[in-house]
Amino acid sequence: MATRSTPPTASDSPSYVGPFITVAALFFIFGFITNLNMALVPHLKSIFDLPYAWAMLAESAFFLAYFVFSAPTSKLIETIGYKKTMVVSLFIQVVGCLMFIPAAKMVSFPLFLTAIFVVGAGITALQTSANPYVAILGPEHSAPVRLTLAQALNSLGGSIAPLIAGAYILTDPEKMVSKSAIADTVRGPYLAIAGGLLILGIAVMFMHLPHVAQTQTFRPAKEGDPILSRSIFQYRHTVLGAVGIFLYVGVEVGLASIAVNYFKTQGVDSAKTASFLVSLYWFGALIGRLLGSWILTKFKSNMLLSIFGFTAAAMILVSMFTSGPVAIWTLVLCGFFNSIMFPNIFALGIKGLGPMTSKGSGLIMTAVVGGAIVPPLIGYVADKSGSIQYSFVIPALCYLFIAYYGLWGSKPTRTVTA
Repeated sequence: MATRSTPPTASDSPSYVGPFITVAALFFIFGFITNLNMALVPHLKSIFDLPYAWAMLAESAFFLAYFVFSAPTSKLIETIGYKKTMVVSLFIQVVGCLMFIPAAKMVSFPLFLTAIFVVGAGITALQTSANPYVAILGPEHSAPVRLTLAQALNSLGGSIAPLIAGAYILTDPEKMVSKSAIADTVRGPYLAIAGGLLILGIAVMFMHLPHVAQTQTFRPAKEGDPILSRSIFQYRHTVLGAVGIFLYVGVEVGLASIAVNYFKTQGVDSAKTASFLVSLYWFGALIGRLLGSWILTKFKSNMLLSIFGFTAAAMILVSMFTSGPVAIWTLVLCGFFNSIMFPNIFALGIKGLGPMTSKGSGLIMTAVVGGAIVPPLIGYVADKSGSIQYSFVIPALCYLFIAYYGLWGSKPTRTVTA
């Protein structure tokens, strides 16, 4: 919580440590739930005997919510504020988690997709409000550091999710008596998550979080301000940042979603072992973000983004043209190089937007719909080519664009003052 230490003076500034810790904890939540939904891809594939492209629709349903709800969430933030939007987002997720119970009972693929879509709507609202809120809790120049540190908790949640999925959701189909029994394994975990989210939503409701208006650089524009008539598409670095987020989310989600099946083709003998390797993929992102938050105090964020983009492209190409342990571990290492991409693309994309920050955030978060489009595309290429490795050309191209954005595309050609 925000506190005052001594009687305030003109030079005093609010303490953002408590609010930062509170909001950063929410990053753990959407990291965990997002990655738990990714674990449903091999689960749904085994229940409904789906090809890769159709199984990836689980990711499409989740990330389609970003396309549908990001812009409305920006309007909601302007109407009720960041804190209330976060609370609403948590309650929406409760509803979505509870919908998994009838979906499992009826063994209905459309109901599973609907439940995933509703959870995605809640995560969209949480991401759209939490990311810019963390960015504005302090000086603009240190926004990438705060976002990277908060994203480390996202990765921690993401690292735990595959372990939970491997222990309680993913099964070897031949050991289950029916498809209904396989589907039923999701009910317990999602019911527990719904209860936890409900408690968290009530807790955040009663917490004190400072208003955005306290931060002058990011204060909303007043009615009648000519800035409000500008289109966010006039800001090239923001638009290219949205493209970068589209490709980054698509490749990160696509690799994680297909990884269990890919690892099995490379000699891994069980779903639980493959899930453990996926957890290492996310754990690498956690390590990268913890290290990245320190490295960013020494080096420019755009240069670090470029280096990680080129290296990730190299890793995925090695995995594409090798086999066995080398192919497995180079893909796992991509998790580490993914680590600093989202927070840095986001921070670079909203840089210099001032009162238009909420518009920039809305556009960038809408681009998270890449998670709905790139994974099925990867799955389609894998189905058509008969090999998951051939589909890795898509992630390689995505990483190369991100490297380009770090070097050149992230440089603002104009700000709100020009």
